[in-house]
Amino acid sequence: MFGKRDLIPLALVLVGGLNWGLVAIAKFDLVAWLFGLDFGETNAATRVVYGLVGISAVYGLGWLAAGRRDNPRATPTSASPRRVPSTERTS
Repeated sequence: MFGKRDLIPLALVLVGGLNWGLVAIAKFDLVAWLFGLDFGETNAATRVVYGLVGISAVYGLGWLAAGRRDNPRATPTSASPRRVPSTERTS
């Protein structure tokens, strides 16, 4: 499922998701707080964290797309018509 190289981007996406949830629910910016800043303030360190979260999200999209290519039958069977082998077709 996940390889070792996937754990860091996964953790960063989770941190980003939790941070945005806290921003929406409690008006609390966890990343800014960890760097001793107030809500909405940024510095070079927080921008690096936010940038890494964004890059991790793009990596995650690629990971999901690659998994989709590896398992194209992941959709419900009703999404596409059933193909009948030529031996079962009637004229």
